[in-house]
Amino acid sequence: MRGLLITLEGPEGAGKTTQALRLKAYLEARKIPVIHTREPGGTPIGDRIREILLDPQASEMSLRAEILLYAASRAQLVDQLIRPALKAGKTVICDRYVDSSIVYQAYGAEGDHEEVVEVNRMATGALVPDRTYLLDLPLEEGDRRLKERGNRKDRMELKEAAFHQRVREGFLKLAQKAPERFCVLDATEAPDQVFQRITGDLTKLQHGGSDLK
Repeated sequence: MRGLLITLEGPEGAGKTTQALRLKAYLEARKIPVIHTREPGGTPIGDRIREILLDPQASEMSLRAEILLYAASRAQLVDQLIRPALKAGKTVICDRYVDSSIVYQAYGAEGDHEEVVEVNRMATGALVPDRTYLLDLPLEEGDRRLKERGNRKDRMELKEAAFHQRVREGFLKLAQKAPERFCVLDATEAPDQVFQRITGDLTKLQHGGSDLK
């Protein structure tokens, strides 16, 4: 039986990684085979591409190069890790996926939407998540959380506020277009509340519920 592909999406500082790791532990405690990965990266090749993509010194990178590098990392991840895991019946939790490329490069950077979609369709072999949890967060709160962490901002986090606002709006537009796949969560809520909403929704998904939001 094919496993589930679950992705977590959202703007910077929304808590995607925290929730992804909690979800992995939750499924493992229930003896459900699961792996957690992230984008860009997740494989040795992808991790090397990630270093280039997020390097603040790579400011000269063109949008076309950025689109193709993200897609290359994703292609390797799908071929090497995600598809074999799904075929083996494992649940895959991925911290960012195609939706991030669409909103960051087509909405945020105002690139060609269809071009970004087509490049990523080729990169993934049209593999679509079974469920996408979108952790929605206002721009100001995301920025506050990043400052609180105290880490050096990467190349994408350093983009101007207008860029990140377009990213947030882009995520919400994608969710409106595919309500059967997206579950939109208020990331300003306490992490425990967000996690309860995720696990409640996932239980319905695993049992074939028809009332998923």
